[in-house]
Amino acid sequence: MSWSGERGEGALRVAVVVRLLGEVSSEVDGQPVDLGTPKQRCVLAALAVDAGRVVPMDRLVERVSGADAAHRSRATVQSYISRLRQALAGAGGVSIVRRSGGYALVADTAEPVTDLHRFRDLCARARGDDVQAVRVWTEALALWRGQPLTGVEGEWAEAERDRLAQERLAAEHDLADAVLRLGKGGQLVNELSARSARQPLDERVTGQYMLALHQAGRTVDALDVYRRVRARLVEELGTEPGAALQDLHQRLLNSDSVPAGASQGPRALVPRQLLMAPTPFVGREDELAALDAALNTSAVAAIVGSGGIGKSWLALHWAHRHAHRFPDGQLHVDLRGFSADGDVLSAASAVRGFLDALGVEPGRIPVEPHAQAALFRSLVADKRMLLVLDNAADTAHVTPLLPGGGSCAVLVTSRNRLPGLVTGHGARHVVLDVLGDTESRDLLGARLGTAQAEAERAAVKDLVELCGGYPLALSIIAGRAHTGPGSSLPALAAELRESLLDVLDEGDPAASLPAVLSLSYNALTAAQRALFGLLAIAPGPGIGLPAAASLTGLSQARTRTVLRGLEQASLISQDALGRYGMHDLIRRYADDAAHRDLAEQQRESALRRVIGFYLHTAHAADRLVYPHRVDVLLDPPAQGCSPQPLPDSAAAVVWFDAEHLCLLAAQHVAAELGWRQAVWQLAWSLSTFHQLRGHHHDQVRTWQAALVASELLPDPAATVLGHRQLGLVHAELGRREQALDHLLRALALAEQHHDVTAQAHTHTALARAYEQQGDDRRALEHSVRSLELCRVLGNPVWEAGALNGVGWYAARLGEHDRAREHCQAALAFYRAHDDPSGEAGVLDSLGYIAHLAGDHAQAVDHYRRSLALQRELIYDYAIAEALAGLGAPHAALGQFDEARAAWQEALEIYQQQGRTEEAQRIQERLDSLDRG
Repeated sequence: MSWSGERGEGALRVAVVVRLLGEVSSEVDGQPVDLGTPKQRCVLAALAVDAGRVVPMDRLVERVSGADAAHRSRATVQSYISRLRQALAGAGGVSIVRRSGGYALVADTAEPVTDLHRFRDLCARARGDDVQAVRVWTEALALWRGQPLTGVEGEWAEAERDRLAQERLAAEHDLADAVLRLGKGGQLVNELSARSARQPLDERVTGQYMLALHQAGRTVDALDVYRRVRARLVEELGTEPGAALQDLHQRLLNSDSVPAGASQGPRALVPRQLLMAPTPFVGREDELAALDAALNTSAVAAIVGSGGIGKSWLALHWAHRHAHRFPDGQLHVDLRGFSADGDVLSAASAVRGFLDALGVEPGRIPVEPHAQAALFRSLVADKRMLLVLDNAADTAHVTPLLPGGGSCAVLVTSRNRLPGLVTGHGARHVVLDVLGDTESRDLLGARLGTAQAEAERAAVKDLVELCGGYPLALSIIAGRAHTGPGSSLPALAAELRESLLDVLDEGDPAASLPAVLSLSYNALTAAQRALFGLLAIAPGPGIGLPAAASLTGLSQARTRTVLRGLEQASLISQDALGRYGMHDLIRRYADDAAHRDLAEQQRESALRRVIGFYLHTAHAADRLVYPHRVDVLLDPPAQGCSPQPLPDSAAAVVWFDAEHLCLLAAQHVAAELGWRQAVWQLAWSLSTFHQLRGHHHDQVRTWQAALVASELLPDPAATVLGHRQLGLVHAELGRREQALDHLLRALALAEQHHDVTAQAHTHTALARAYEQQGDDRRALEHSVRSLELCRVLGNPVWEAGALNGVGWYAARLGEHDRAREHCQAALAFYRAHDDPSGEAGVLDSLGYIAHLAGDHAQAVDHYRRSLALQRELIYDYAIAEALAGLGAPHAALGQFDEARAAWQEALEIYQQQGRTEEAQRIQERLDSLDRG
């Protein structure tokens, strides 16, 4: 079988084996095959749409003869299959084969059996470069030769036609977007005009049509299209156009600012977060069909069942099978709702991860969790995406992650029945039970090989019975058979009987996972057993190799070898990023094993090493990101602890991103164990990263724990630092009373203990807090005091920061000459000591001063240079401030388009960050521009 494409005179000819995208037909060596009656053609189509997969006999009969088909219909379908086999006898490796419970259309090659699968393969490849994507989507759509499944009748065929039509429409939309991004919308005007007439309320089509008209030089017509569609939406649906269409309309009104492809806004990332599809996958055909039905009638489906029953396995298999239906991407998160250590991933953290996956810049992510969730819903509102929310604890755990519209599909797994998800969100349940005996034997046979399973059939039967149909248990048994040379299946069955333990999970005596886990555990080497237990008590949801090496006290090479053994025994898994994790049930068993088989001193030493790893690596990473910060002195790492070397600040930020949850968990474990020094030093090491990424609530939690720990330490400087950091983050969150309370405590303690450095930095923090309260005179007083102390300390970078503070507040009070003098001195210090962050801040101040003094051209120059540095530093809080400042001198110079562009971008950042007061201020400036 082969696919070949020949281009001649603009036409595309494709030779196929089975055609579904038009009249149902087949060819062998270019010659048509007689497929017989319409019912016989329907049998071929019913197998071909799922080519390569088994279609159960009952489902095949239902597709051909309807849901109420009589039992004798099975014989009729079998006769059709017999005739089709004869018709396809010369089809070069394509055949209909009998499989367990049904039939499958299969081929000997990896090439698609049908034009439908060829179409889907091409669509999946149409990513990246738009020129290439246009070519591939065009090739894919050329495979359609009319209405799909022509010549086949019945309810199933009608439903399938509708579904396939949606796939074609999605590809047409994606092709149009790519052409528009290339600026060639003029080619699409006629096509999009017709499509818009057929779908008058589809805002995506409307946006494409408007942009095509604009690119064809017909902007007036595009604006008229918007006016008519808006009127119709208001009249028929009682709603305004969505944000994307309104934004395009605004851009067209200012048509010089419309880039190619602006109908969709900035091109977003297409996340592909699904974990690897489980192999082998057997059975679960009824559950897969139930999921199909559930997600055809509802946007949310929940797979529920006991731990270890295969919920995640089923969800991933379904997700991969249907990934082509979600061209805008697939998001996946393990919510850890039933983790043994109680370290549940919050919905807020999951939302934050989704925003990162969707390409939202960190500085543009709002501060408050509810605002982050709202931003997430806005980003996916009109997209066709799949969300897999694995291991949810309850309905409340899931609700913040649900998209607002119905274009996305959500697949949830949980041990909880989630009744609130059903009653409140119309979710459909798929309840998962243990595998049946046939499916269990098939799973073992697929893992062991048919020859061994047949040769030891009685032992396979015993293992199936002892494992109770749990997929996890069966997989571990198969892994044990593979990794234990000489272990016969009867011997494994006998050993399993002897080591049977009480039921661990949810009191269900029908299946004892502890028996399987005990068997696997006893087969491990001493080193593997030790690491197995230590992984269970290690902080965080997973662990990377460098941290695991410190946990064990071994070299990375030796640790990798031991980890590989645990992975082969199906006790741990490795994700795409190389991090290791355990299933919840296995971790619970491993935790018991650790407390039973490892001495308390052994466990404590391991925790000291791994927490030391996180602390020392985080400290070094922080020094790379912010080298001018006041340093803290750490004790040397414990023997066997090997902190991870990081080459530069970029690598440091990547490491922080990857290890953030583990760092938070490490601080939590240190607090539980009373290791106070590590608690506050971890908070210190995370501070810069939390500020850079906008993790203000994590900053509050870590410093609250640090403050409790520091109050029991002999060094008062730690307590001063805790109050100051809490004061700063409360100020960022707008909690003014809490901010001042902590900062005034910090200042009093610093003065009591004659800590000049702490006094200087606390005065700077107090200036910021008073500025937010509108008391610039008091803010200036604290900045002046900070400058006096910094000069005593003799640190030029700190002195530069204090000089800039005095200049800023003097400018706000109208003392322009004093302000300029201090800021220019600060700029010289920062440049002399190579501090681009400080330099950017001073340039912003100088821009503000120049604007107030009437030198608007100079102000624009200062702001632009500040903005360029801030963009390089990815410090979006400051980017917004620079943009807000830049708009004012542009407006004063009569450069209204430039002012509007700067303020519009600042407004978007403020809104995304939930900075309401700043957003309102900028909106008022934009409104004043519009009023002239």
